Amino acid sequence: MNKRYFLLPLLAILLLASKPEKTYPVGQIKTPQGEILFWLYDETPNHKASFIKLAKQGYWDSYTFNRVIPNFVAQGGCPDTPEGFAGSPYLLKPEFVKSIRHVYGAVGAGRDDNPGMLSAGCQFYIVQNKQGLARLDDKYTVYGQVFKGMDVVDAIVAVKRDSTDTPLTPITLDVNVIQLSGSELKKLGYVVK
Repeated sequence: MNKRYFLLPLLAILLLASKPEKTYPVGQIKTPQGEILFWLYDETPNHKASFIKLAKQGYWDSYTFNRVIPNFVAQGGCPDTPEGFAGSPYLLKPEFVKSIRHVYGAVGAGRDDNPGMLSAGCQFYIVQNKQGLARLDDKYTVYGQVFKGMDVVDAIVAVKRDSTDTPLTPITLDVNVIQLSGSELKKLGYVVK
């Protein structure tokens, strides 16, 4: 047998074996209480893209979890003022998905009472109620799911807060998007579908 014909299949196998594993963008929030990691849904492409864009810009790194309520949510990002989210860099059309609900650990986009249910690009929340918050379904867009760090979220909502549910000691945010492979995600408890 010609050596060249023997080496070609071997070379092809080696090239395929060395192909790097596909990676996925994952939301990461570092706080004084610890790290939170969450899956970003492809089913909500505009909210996913918005989160990635603002995280890469370091947008949230001077903000805090500004509203924390036990058995409800930990909310962070731009301030929620009586005038609504006027400080948001932009608003997003809702992306309601019947298969994505407000379960424990759901990451959603905050909004004010605007009639179009437009999301504030800057405001996000994490559902901390273990039974979920079905009353928010199809009213607020869910675009992610925490798979590591719900103990951190539980600790965040348990801090002392004032009458507006603002933590007395600011809970700073370091928000990023990291790339993890399917095998890395599996080790952390999330299986890519």
